[in-house]
Order: sequence, then C-alpha cells, then structure tokens
Amino acid sequence: MANSRRTPNTDLARLLRQAAWTEQQFANAVNHAGTEAGLTLRYEQSAVAHWLSGTVPRERVRPVVLEALARRLGRPVTHAEAGFPRPPGRTRPTMSSAVEELLDMSRHDLDPSRRGVLQAGLYSAALAVPLFPDLAGRADAAERPGRTGRVGPAQVETVRAVTDRVADILDEFGGGHARPMAAAFLVNSVGPWLTAPATERAHRDLLAAAADLTYLTGWMAMYERAHGLGQRYYVQALHLAGEAGDHLTYCRILRGMSLQASSLGYGEKALNLADSAAAAASAAGPRLVAFLRGQQAHAASMTGDRHTAITRLQEAETALSKADSRRESIGGYDASAYLFHVSHVLYEFKDLPGSVKALHSSLKAQPRQERQGRVHSHALLAQRQFEQGHLDAACTTWHRFLDDYTEISSARGDAHFATLRSRIRPHHRTRSVRTLSERAREVAAMKV
Repeated sequence: MANSRRTPNTDLARLLRQAAWTEQQFANAVNHAGTEAGLTLRYEQSAVAHWLSGTVPRERVRPVVLEALARRLGRPVTHAEAGFPRPPGRTRPTMSSAVEELLDMSRHDLDPSRRGVLQAGLYSAALAVPLFPDLAGRADAAERPGRTGRVGPAQVETVRAVTDRVADILDEFGGGHARPMAAAFLVNSVGPWLTAPATERAHRDLLAAAADLTYLTGWMAMYERAHGLGQRYYVQALHLAGEAGDHLTYCRILRGMSLQASSLGYGEKALNLADSAAAAASAAGPRLVAFLRGQQAHAASMTGDRHTAITRLQEAETALSKADSRRESIGGYDASAYLFHVSHVLYEFKDLPGSVKALHSSLKAQPRQERQGRVHSHALLAQRQFEQGHLDAACTTWHRFLDDYTEISSARGDAHFATLRSRIRPHHRTRSVRTLSERAREVAAMKV
C-alpha cells in the first residue's frame, strides 16, 4: 500500500454500501478481477479497512478496484467517484480518461449539492482547443470487457433518439428541465455503453452519437449561463467526436464554442473558433456551411471587420438556399437563424433600425414549437426597441416574451426578465409600463 491519506475515503465507503458488500467480499472481488489482469492479489478485509480510512491502493491496483466495483454496480466507476487521484503522467486524455471526465462531470451535474460548485467554474477565454488530428484515431476499437452486453446499432439509435427528444424538450420547456435528463442519460446509459463490447464500427458510431448529446448538454449549460461547465462539456464533446473520427461534428462543436465566446463578448476568440470550424469543414453540406458562415459573420462584426462580416452573410445566404428541407435538432440552421445573424451584424455596426427589422423577420420565420428561442429573440427585440426609444413597442414585445417565459425553466430567460424589470422601472408613469409592471410582478411571484 502507498500514498496514505489522513481523510477517510467517504466516496469509496458510499460505493461499498451501494454494492452491498462486506469488506471481505470487496477484497475477494478485487483479488478475482486482479487475476484476470495478470496480477496476483491477496487482499483481506484489513486492506479494505485501510482504503476506507484513507490509504490509497497502489496505482496499478486502482483500475482493478474500479473494475470490481463496476461489475458489481453494473456501470462504470471513475477514479474521482471512488475518491482516488487521477492516474499521473498523462499529457493528453486517453479515451478512458475522457469518458471518466464526462461521467464525473455529468454525475455532479445531477447532484444538487454539487451542481452549484460545478456551475460556478469560470469560462476560459485562453483555453487551447484540441485539434482534430490530435484526437482522431485514438479510439479503443478492440473488443473490450464490459458489463452491459454487446453494443450495436440499437444502442446508437437510442442515443440519437434521446438526443432528439431532449432537444425538443429544450425548445419547448427550457434547459432547466432538459439538461438534467441529458446528464442522467449520459451517466446511466451512454457511459456503460461506451465501455461495453462492440465492433469498431459500432463503437465509433456510439462515440459520434455521444458527442452530439454531450454537445447538446454543453449548449444547454450555456443557455443556463453556466459557461464554465458548458465549455467543459464542449471540450469533452470534441474528444468524443475526434475519437469517432467524426470531422463534421467536431466542426459543429467548434461553432457552438464560437457562439459561446461571442455571447460573452470575446470577439477575437469567437472569430478564431468560427474560422477554425469553417476551415476544418471541407466536406460540409450547404446547411452546415451556412451555419458556420453565419457565425463567422457575427464574430467578424464584433471585431469591426465590416467587409468580412457582410461577405460571410452573403455566403451563408447562398449556402442556405442550396440546403434541403431537413433541419438538425441540435443547433439547426434555417432562415430564422440566418436572419438572427443578420440582426447581430447590423447591431454591431450601429444599425439599430435594421437590426430590429431583421429580428422581426427572424421571429416570423421561427418554428412555432421553439419556445426557448422565442424567449431569447423577443427579449432582444424588446431591448433594442427600448434603445430606439420606442417604449410602447418594447412593452408589447416584452408581453410576448412573458407569454413564453412563464412556460419554461431558463436561467437566460431569468436574466432577460431581470433586464425587463430594470429597464422599465424609471418609466413607471407610462400607461404601457404600468400594465407591464403589474404583469411582471405576477410572473415574479409565480416563478418563486
């Protein structure tokens, strides 16, 4: 034994209780798993007692301990979940450590006692994004020992179907309801499937599907203004897409990271990420090209580059005109999204009337079921009408914002609601403001 710790390992004790093992049964299971790994282990109850008191098993034994627990519990168990330090000396994540990071993060995202700390993590504008060539080809394609049976096309389709359902819930009811569902599915189903036996093709397909779901979960964290957490989900999604050899998903995730940077005001970072995504997406279809060009336009406008911004908008419009009618459930791009980008660009270049007009058009083109998107669009439209000095029009739009806001759980919506109340407060003598203020008070009481 090595690396004695003074603090009792309550994480390992929790897992032992979940396994419903005695300390001797735990030791026997570790010994048995060690035999399969080529290790001769003769642990007794006293060794487990030492682990529970804070002593850390030898480094080469820790994966055996985790495997014994995983077999008993029927799911992967990570180093962090067992209270063990991460393996030292890794200069970049392997597939197993990337999955560990994702599972730990998702598990904590589900725990109300830990979620606050997790969401408080800071966004890093200086984060080095892993390059696709450095990620591709590292998937463990061999038949792996597993605990859930062979993984195949049915599991891949399940992940994709659940991702679509979660995206629908996000659109209709907000990220506050949808993200816990995604995190739970990552922990309880996707994680075990990623460590189960599979052919190379099935495993890569599962990685690609998991990358989409992880990307969506990061997108929802961004919606909920947990930007540090969203960035961490995005990075893990990049790793999964790279492992899968899925270049286009990798590029879509970079575009999502660019959107996050732009929403936080990091114009140069947003442009770098958008340009990287566009440069890497050589095989993209017209809809993804439009998706990427629109984000490039927005980011370029944030840096003051009018020529590039207008050129990218024109390219987005041309590409979108060539796209088929299919619309992706995650970060899909359509006429409404294009006009939303137009509005952003015009706003950056101080064309407030043009920006308002484009937002009106974007809302008219928006699918009816996308309540989450309407909340954001109506809030922005009202704020820009208010900037124009069109107070009555802004109040009318804020009423439309409230129509949808009352039906969703969204931290971003909460922030827009706070802006509404602060903007109208100095104008309480205006009739339209008084009516809106009264409704806002009722909504605030209902949201408590």
